[in-house]
Amino acid sequence: MNQTARVDLSAWGEQPPLWVSLLAREVEQSNRTKTGERVGVSRTAVTLLLQNRYPSPSTERMERRVMDVLGRIDCVALGEVITAEQCQTYRERPAPTHNPHAMQHWRACQHCPQNPRCAAKEQRHGSH
Repeated sequence: MNQTARVDLSAWGEQPPLWVSLLAREVEQSNRTKTGERVGVSRTAVTLLLQNRYPSPSTERMERRVMDVLGRIDCVALGEVITAEQCQTYRERPAPTHNPHAMQHWRACQHCPQNPRCAAKEQRHGSH
């Protein structure tokens, strides 16, 4: 069984930015070299970004690159491609008890494999 190594994001504090989390997840699913190739940066840049040690005073350009490549999600509930920010907004909002259609979407988000909480639970319990 192939165990995926978790990327340490502690240098980013308690809640790393979304683009850093997306970059880390991509590294966990492949490796730093392949992730760098996919995003269009070097392996070293990927490492420095994940360690919050990137030498530039601004990571805005890197953030944009990561979000352009890794920030698109095929939303099963909507049946369309959405941005990672839209996905995060849908899944983290309070349950929309006033609207049955919105509630159905919200429930789908709570069990979606794109939801980091669901992925974390699956890793803790193992796949069945």
